Amino acid sequence: MTMKQRVFSGARPTGRQHIGNYLGALQNYVRLQDEYECVYCIVDIHALTSLEDTGRLQEYIFEMMVDWLAAGLNPQKSILFVQSDVPEVLELHALLSMVTPLGWLLRVPTFKEKARTQPQNVNYGLVGYPVLMASDIVIYKAEAVPVGEDQLPHLELTREIVRRFNTIFGPTLLEPKAKLTSFPMVLGLNGTQKMGKSYDNHIELAATPEETRKRVMMAVTDPARQFRTDQGHPDICNVYSLHRFFAPERVAELAIECSSAKIGCVDCKKNLAQAINENLEPFREKRQQFAANPQHIYEIMDDGAQRARKIAHTTLDEVKAKMGILRSRA
Repeated sequence: MTMKQRVFSGARPTGRQHIGNYLGALQNYVRLQDEYECVYCIVDIHALTSLEDTGRLQEYIFEMMVDWLAAGLNPQKSILFVQSDVPEVLELHALLSMVTPLGWLLRVPTFKEKARTQPQNVNYGLVGYPVLMASDIVIYKAEAVPVGEDQLPHLELTREIVRRFNTIFGPTLLEPKAKLTSFPMVLGLNGTQKMGKSYDNHIELAATPEETRKRVMMAVTDPARQFRTDQGHPDICNVYSLHRFFAPERVAELAIECSSAKIGCVDCKKNLAQAINENLEPFREKRQQFAANPQHIYEIMDDGAQRARKIAHTTLDEVKAKMGILRSRA
C-alpha cells in the first residue's frame, strides 16, 4: 500500500470567509483531501503580528472553522486545528531562529511591506514571521505545500532554513516541495483590488441571499459604459468575470448580450447574484447545521490538535537531539 504524501497549509483567522477565499484556496483544500494526507491549520499566532484588537480572535477562529467544514473539509480525511493548540511549533520556531541569518529575514518583501504599512508596530514577530511559517511546515513533516507562483519565494526561504539546519546538524528536517496550484485572482466588488475584508469589497459565503444581492448590486461594472444603450465591454467588467466562476455555462451568451447592449449592467448584476446564491445554497445549509452545534466544532479542533501534536512532538525531539539539548533518560 502506497502511503499518501502529506500536505500542509495554514490560513490566518479572518472570521467568515468570502468568495475570494473560497475560489482561491478552500476549493483546492477540499480537492487535495482525496490525494494527500492534509494538515490544515488556522494560524492564530501569525495573526498577532498585525492584529491590534484580539478581542474577537476566538470568534474569528470559530467562524473560519465552520466555513471550512461547510465547504467540505473533512476531519476524517484531514487534520484540522488551531496553531496555538500545538505549542511545540513555538519551541521549534525558537530553535530554527538560531540558525536563520537576520539578513535573510530583513530582505523578505512582505516584511518590508508590513513595516511600511504599520510603522508603529514593526515587532520582532513580524521579522521572524518566515521562521514561524517554516516551523509550521516542517514540524508536521509536510512533503508538499500548495502555493501559487507568487508564493514560491516564501516557500523557498523555508527550504533554505531547512537546508541550513541539515547542513549544520545533519539530515533531520524534510525539505518541502511546492505543489503549484492555480489560485485565481478574484477582484473585489470595486473591480480594482483583490477581494478582501480590509477593502470592504467582498461577499461573505455565509451571507443571506438578500445580503448577497445587495452587495452585488453595489459592484463596479464596465467603466466605459455610461448608458443602458451603450455596447458593453465584458472583457474589462469584473461582474462579467465573476460569472466564469459561478455561471460558466452562461459566459459566452452573456458576452454577446452585453457587447450588443441586449442587457445592461443591472441585468448582469442580477444574473450574477442569482448564480452566486444558487451555487452557495448547499454550503449555506451545511453551515447552519455546523454552526448550530458549537461543541462539535471545538471537539474537531481538539481532536485535530491532539493528532497534530503527536507528529510535532516526534519532530521536535529529533531536532533537539541533533542540537544536543535533548536529555537522554535511562
